[in-house]
Parts: sequence; C-alpha cells; structure tokens
Amino acid sequence: MPFEFRRLEIPDLVLIVPRVFPDGRGFFMELYKRSDFAAYGVPDHFVQDCYSHSVRGVLRGLHYQKPPRAQGKLVTVLRGEVFDVAVDLRRSAPTYGRWLGVTLSDRNRWTLWVPPGFAHGFCVLSDEADVLYKVTEEYAPDLEGGIRWDDPDLGIDWPIRNPILSPRDATLPFLRDADFPEVWEGTEGWSDE
Repeated sequence: MPFEFRRLEIPDLVLIVPRVFPDGRGFFMELYKRSDFAAYGVPDHFVQDCYSHSVRGVLRGLHYQKPPRAQGKLVTVLRGEVFDVAVDLRRSAPTYGRWLGVTLSDRNRWTLWVPPGFAHGFCVLSDEADVLYKVTEEYAPDLEGGIRWDDPDLGIDWPIRNPILSPRDATLPFLRDADFPEVWEGTEGWSDE
C-alpha cells in the first residue's frame, strides 16, 4: 500500500503519509487512491476539488458546511507550509469542542482527512502556500458556517498572532454562538475504531 494512515488524537481525523519515490529527476508519489482510502474507511466519493493560494500570515477559517451537504475534506499542501486545524463540532462526540493542529507542507507531503462535522482552517507559515482539498459535497453558500479563529473557549495555539483575515472570517461567531446542527447526520460510523 502506498499510504500509511495514522489515526490522530481525535480518532476520526486521519493523517495520510504517502510513499515518495525520489530520483535524480525529482520524485513521484500517489496523492490519492480510491481503493486504499476506502479500505481504511475514508469516504470514496469526492465531488469537487478546491485550490487556494495564500501568502505568509493569511489565516483561512474556521469553516464548515451544514447538512444535508456537510463536507468532508482531504487537505494537501502542494507548495509551502501551513498549520492546519480541525475543530470537532459533533455535540455527541466525546471530543466535541476539541481542536487538533498539524503542519502540512510540500516537504512532508502529508494529507489530512477532515470528516463532516468538523470546522476547518489553516494559517500560512511560508512565504506562499498552495493548498488543494478534495471535498465530499459541492459548495453550498446557504449551508456554510464558521467559527472565530481566536475563540478563547477553543484556545487554539496558532503559530501566528496577527493573521491576515478576510472580512467574513474576522466577524465569524464564537463556538457557543455558531449555527450548526445538534446532530450531523451521516457523519457517524465511518471510523473503523
């Protein structure tokens, strides 16, 4: 199998480490392989690819999409380095309100699986960063939501202090005031634990 799947402290978040084959020309690797991901329990239905380019200090997030079009995201950095964060919004989960952060870069070539029911965001640590993420549902503006990056109840330990934010992200609500469902239907049970 060309991938190593590592379950993280919040078990439904999965870090995917690819096998990389370097030689004098550069390297080759598989970024996604449906059969391997599905065998591990990561959904095999992706409907949209999203790409963002950002400069140092940009923070995007924390975003989510509500049911019935809740998105799972497979996040990879093609160039640069980001600190990637997921926050568990599933009220019935023992990890509700907890966050996890991981550094993704073009050097480690890791991918993070963020299932539906999580808010997601990242900040850029390099001069520039190109982030690719595959999503399980198409973007639906009427179902989008978000929470503040600096919510004191979450206490996310971001590696930057004064990020560059979009006007929308600067005014997102705190977790306690955010609009998200009590139950994220269809998000339970994919985990193999």
